[in-house]
Amino acid sequence: MKMTARSLPLFLVVPALSACLSLSGCGYTTRSMISAKYKTIYVKPVVNRIDITQEADAALKYKIYRPLLDTELTKAIIDRCVFDGNLMPVKSEDADLVLESELIDFRKEPLRYTENDDVEEYRVNIMVNMSLRDNKKKEVLWQEKSFTGDQTYFTTGQNVKSEDSAINEAIADLARRIIERIVEEW
Repeated sequence: MKMTARSLPLFLVVPALSACLSLSGCGYTTRSMISAKYKTIYVKPVVNRIDITQEADAALKYKIYRPLLDTELTKAIIDRCVFDGNLMPVKSEDADLVLESELIDFRKEPLRYTENDDVEEYRVNIMVNMSLRDNKKKEVLWQEKSFTGDQTYFTTGQNVKSEDSAINEAIADLARRIIERIVEEW
């Protein structure tokens, strides 16, 4: 193909324009949306508010209790905060932000049954109430009620997973969602 003076600029303009448009994107960024004045966070230990004295009934048939769940969740939130890198976990007196959380529910719900009416698949839900506070101004920035992390698992078949493994993944899911809620401000 013979290049002419007229086709040469178009030949150069189209790729240059395409590159500019693709690099400009649609405004999405992986950078934190949290204010630059916040660099540190104190994660208060999660308080366990689950009432284990409730009597079982048909609705609470699959309600379970797991000792030290609050401690595991606190550790997971701190670990996720370090992994994320936007806020450094510090002591309460040095923190710009304080995250307060209370564990309000932990349950396992059947999702799928076998032909023999045995449960084949469960969903584990972990729920917390939480608030984020500006430690310097002593004001609450936001509060969330019934914030949930979950995980499903099969008891049979090729995708079988232990309940402990599913609970650990639900804890990790909740910690990830909490940190995303703090730094992304969607």
